[in-house]
Parts: sequence; structure tokens; C-alpha cells
Amino acid sequence: MKIVVGLKQVPETTNVKINEKTKNIDRRGVSGVINKYDRNALQTALDIRDVVGGTVIAMSMGPNDFAVSLQEALSLGADEAVLLSDRAFGGADTLATGYVLAEAIKKIGGVDLVIMGQQSVDADTGQMGPIVAEMLGISQVTYADEIQPKSDNELRIKRYDDNIEQEIIAKTPLMLTTTGNAGKPEYVNVVEIKNSFEKPLTTWTSKDMPVDSNRLGQSGSPTVVRRIMSPEPKERAGKMLSTDATKAAEELAGILHEENLLAEED
Repeated sequence: MKIVVGLKQVPETTNVKINEKTKNIDRRGVSGVINKYDRNALQTALDIRDVVGGTVIAMSMGPNDFAVSLQEALSLGADEAVLLSDRAFGGADTLATGYVLAEAIKKIGGVDLVIMGQQSVDADTGQMGPIVAEMLGISQVTYADEIQPKSDNELRIKRYDDNIEQEIIAKTPLMLTTTGNAGKPEYVNVVEIKNSFEKPLTTWTSKDMPVDSNRLGQSGSPTVVRRIMSPEPKERAGKMLSTDATKAAEELAGILHEENLLAEED
């Protein structure tokens, strides 16, 4: 089975800055890590490969320093890695990003399964998996919690929605997005880190794929961010109650009654 895993490198901080001109995250000087849900996606792919055999290809789109996360994916067990890096891809929204990822997957050819995390922790859209599935014209199962291969072209998938459990039997080609419950990530060991440098890590630009330049980057993104702002903190007025417990309880009851927060007695 040929499996492609989409990985996003996200800032290793909650103190992110926004470029005032482009309205995109300014990643300069900020170290990155693999998006936590994508770690689950990668481990899911590795677990499936260990059962049915095949190849796991890690893929990411971003600047050249995203290769660090792909190298980590190789050390975790991925067989190959592809970095999609080109200035033409910069500033892309989810639709333009999904387009490039889909074209790269088509270029690889013969892909049976695409797995991505349910969402990224920086943008939180949850759109990438469905967008890529639509562009590839394949079936999709989102928010998968448990994945077990039934054969080399069929998977048993469980997903949970509040108190409802769904069990789905799906055939490849297929897109999966995984939750934090799927594929518990394992630790990297020294031997695998050493071996990872012997594995292929390829960089593709827009010239390596038959892409439409009008659908790339910020100019090819229909999403328009007009303004980004932080909500202003609201000051809450406090009131000191009596130091005597009985009086304090009476005062509190009176305040709650005034605010209509106490039920009237029959």
C-alpha cells in the first residue's frame, strides 16, 4: 500500500506574530514542530504499513526549513519525504495549499491512502483533508479515532461523535483525517535518526509539477483577511463582602437575587 501523510510544521510557541501587510503568520525566527494531529496521522500510516506492507511518504508544503520536520518524520519511520517549497506557494490559503498537495500526490502516482491530522493547531480550520480529497476525487473519512486494515485495499474505521460510535468499512483510494486518539506517536531512537539520513528527502517546486500558476500562493487564494485583532479585555467590577460568613452569605444571596440568578420560592 502506498500511503502519503500530510505534515504541517507549526510554530513552537503560542506567541505568534501576524505580518501586518500579508495578514499571514510571520514564521521568521520562530522554531517549528510537527503539528500534533499530524504526528497521529504519521503513526497511523506506519501502523498500517506494518500490517499490510508498502511505503509511507511524508509530505509538507512550506519554506526550506520545513525539511526539519520531514527529517523527523523519516526518523520516526517514514520511507520517503517530499517538501513542496517555492516562493510561488507563499501566502496560500487552504484552497491553494490543497491544490498544490493534490497535484503533488498525483505526481507521485498510485497512491492508495492519504492521511492527515484533523486540523492544525495554528489555523484550526480542519479543511485540508476534505479539500485534497475533493481535488483527488476520492472518498474521505474524517475525524477517525481507530483504523484497522482488513486487507490491502480495505480499512475498518471507527469515529466517535459525542455518544455516537460509527464503524465504517472503506476501500482505497481513500483520504483519512485522524484525531488525537489515533496512532499514538512513538519516540525517536538514535539508530532511526542515523538511518533517516539515508532515506530520500526530495524538494519539488512549481516547475516540477503541472500546476496552474493562477491557483498558487496568495494571488490564487480566494480567502481575504481584512483585519486581525486581539479582543480587548473587559474589566469586571468586584465587590467586597463582609468578613463574617453569615453576613457574607446574606449579601451574596441579595446580589444574586438582584441579578435574577436565584429561583423564586413557591
